[in-house]
Amino acid sequence: MKVNYLCYGLLLLALLLSLNVAHSAVAWFLLASVVTLVIYGADKYAARKSWQRVPEKTLLLFGLAGGWPGALLGQQMFRHKTQKQPFKTWFMLSVVVNVLAVAGFGYWRTTQGI
Repeated sequence: MKVNYLCYGLLLLALLLSLNVAHSAVAWFLLASVVTLVIYGADKYAARKSWQRVPEKTLLLFGLAGGWPGALLGQQMFRHKTQKQPFKTWFMLSVVVNVLAVAGFGYWRTTQGI
C-alpha cells in the first residue's frame, strides 16, 4: 500500500499549504481538486501498466474531502471510473454529501454573523 501512503501524503501537504493562505477554504478545495485529478491520472496510468492501483476507497475519500471537482475532471479527461458500479453511485453520493455539508456550513456561518 505504498501508493496509498503517497496519496494521503499529498492530501496532507495540500491541507498544510491551504492553512497558510488568506482564504484557506478556497485554497483547500483548489488544492484537493488538483491532487485528486493527479491521482486519477496516476491510477489510470497504473491500470494500463498493470501496476499497483490506488484503492477505490481512497479515490472516494478524496472526493468526499473536497476533491470531487478534480475527480469529475479526471474521470472525463482520463476516461477513468466513469462506468464502474457501484463506484459511480458511491462517488455521486460523496459529491452530494460534500456539497450539502459545505452549503450547511455556509448557512450556519451566515446565521451566526461570522
